[in-house]
Amino acid sequence: MPIEIERKFLITSDTWRLGAIGENYCQGYLSQYPNPTVRVRTEGQKAFLTIKGKSQGISRPEFEYEILFKEAQELQKLCITPLVTKTRYKILHEGMTWEVDEFHGENEGLIVAEIELDKPDAIIKLPPWIGQEVSDDPRYCNSNLSIHPFRNWKQKT
Repeated sequence: MPIEIERKFLITSDTWRLGAIGENYCQGYLSQYPNPTVRVRTEGQKAFLTIKGKSQGISRPEFEYEILFKEAQELQKLCITPLVTKTRYKILHEGMTWEVDEFHGENEGLIVAEIELDKPDAIIKLPPWIGQEVSDDPRYCNSNLSIHPFRNWKQKT
């Protein structure tokens, strides 16, 4: 079974932007917790349907399938929550690819860096712009941001 192992962090500065080129993402959810999370996402001109199981720590089952872009656009009309928009930047640091998500719309002002790992206890070298780890904070899950946007948080971290 395919497993996603991911750690998430807040950003402490804009130095990650140097040379970063982003791609626009738009995603919505057809199903959410306590059921499997079913996401439909467009990434530039590509589209994907993703099913994610319940998290156990920083790991969870994940199945992802490329679908037609037009189908993704139609599926996004069926989403049970508002769409989440962001720009994703891929940044290489110490031989690992970090994904930095800069959110837009209702989540404007939130920037989160994540790294996918081969195993939960993998050792990583943090870039200098990495701050507090939020891997265990469900507020930072994209599916959660669709129903509890950053703009509405009482106390922002």
